[in-house]
Amino acid sequence: MFLEQVSTDSILSAFIYVISAVSVILVLVGLGMVDAGLVRAGNVLHTWVQKFVTCFVGGLAAFLFGDAIWQWQFYSAFGTPHPLRQALSDWWLGSAIMAAPAITLDPKLVAGADTQQVFSVFFVTFAMATVALVHSGTVERIRSAPLYVMAFVIGLILCPFAAWLTWGPLSPLTNAGLHDFEGAVALYVFTGTWTLVTAWRMGPRAGVFTPDAEGLSPAPNSYASVATGALFVFMAIPLIALGSTWIMPGKGVFGITMAQTGIGVVIKNVFCALLGGGVSGAILAAWLREPVWVFFGPIAGAVMTGTIFDIAGSLESVAFGVLGPVLAVLVSRVLVRLRLDEPKVAPLAFGPGMCGSILGGILHRGTATAGFPDLAAPYIVGHAQIGAWMQIEGVVTIMLLAAVPAWVICRVFEATSGLRISRDCEREGMDATYWGRR
Repeated sequence: MFLEQVSTDSILSAFIYVISAVSVILVLVGLGMVDAGLVRAGNVLHTWVQKFVTCFVGGLAAFLFGDAIWQWQFYSAFGTPHPLRQALSDWWLGSAIMAAPAITLDPKLVAGADTQQVFSVFFVTFAMATVALVHSGTVERIRSAPLYVMAFVIGLILCPFAAWLTWGPLSPLTNAGLHDFEGAVALYVFTGTWTLVTAWRMGPRAGVFTPDAEGLSPAPNSYASVATGALFVFMAIPLIALGSTWIMPGKGVFGITMAQTGIGVVIKNVFCALLGGGVSGAILAAWLREPVWVFFGPIAGAVMTGTIFDIAGSLESVAFGVLGPVLAVLVSRVLVRLRLDEPKVAPLAFGPGMCGSILGGILHRGTATAGFPDLAAPYIVGHAQIGAWMQIEGVVTIMLLAAVPAWVICRVFEATSGLRISRDCEREGMDATYWGRR
């Protein structure tokens, strides 16, 4: 028995990731409530059904090999022979390490076993959030079969690979200078690109841009549901941010890329961004007479600042938070002009998500990042420097990683069973068509 694996410090570290993982579930609840409130009344039940099943499919797919693919960066940096093969052997869902109680695992071989096992769950919830956002950008139009295939492919391969590329202290792009504290590039840029491609292939919902011959049009059925869902997301974001830290008792607290920070700094910056976005969103809502921006404002502020929660100053976080909703509104207007019906995820991705990542790289250029303790060059802590060009490279890389497979899957279903629901289904409502409920 290895009692150091169940020390107070080890249990506390593991518990922090438990809180973060459960908090992502609050985000899923929030997204479901937002979607259910914004769809037509005849689509509420099926929207919830698709949200649940999408998260289950994507989460289980990620559980199989997702954490193992992310661990690949560590196996490579530590010089493990055949690093990908060994990471898959050690950390796939059915491995001995994943099944063993922490107290039975030698810390020289598996340091912080409880924490690493719990982190695999946090990683799965990250994948669930990814596919949940993909669903949010396709509600009221997409058939279930292509949606679930998308969720499976994203959870099994694409989400883990995006995280391996961009998120972590030893990921390939992090080692070149990319900095992304809360996975804004791997999450928001990825999902925004995916939903934009899917929206383009499906076309707009009936009555969005031009009057429909039968009078169909989008009709939010419950702003109370939207507001409650936004509050769930607001509540979860600060707790999720803790999951993007390395807490090393007696050594310090670091962001996911090994930039030095503190729990207080991270939580304070999260609330600065949320509140700044909330005020900005409220002003925009009153000016535009569009109440959704009251609810989306704090989220846009957090997305804008997510890349630099660990290294930003307080006033900088407020400023980023204020700017986030403004950029989201501008992107949403551009999408309307392009006749692309994607009003939720893409505006967050291509407004605050992308711009926040690049602007953070400009303002914090030269800041040390990347590396891991006890490793020599080229992986010594702080060996890389943040720069705007690497932020741009990270954004473009993830856009391509999402756009190509999204287009391929859409084209396959367009040529076979169909990507979009039928006109009859859109007219009658998805609840009546699939469940016989009105």
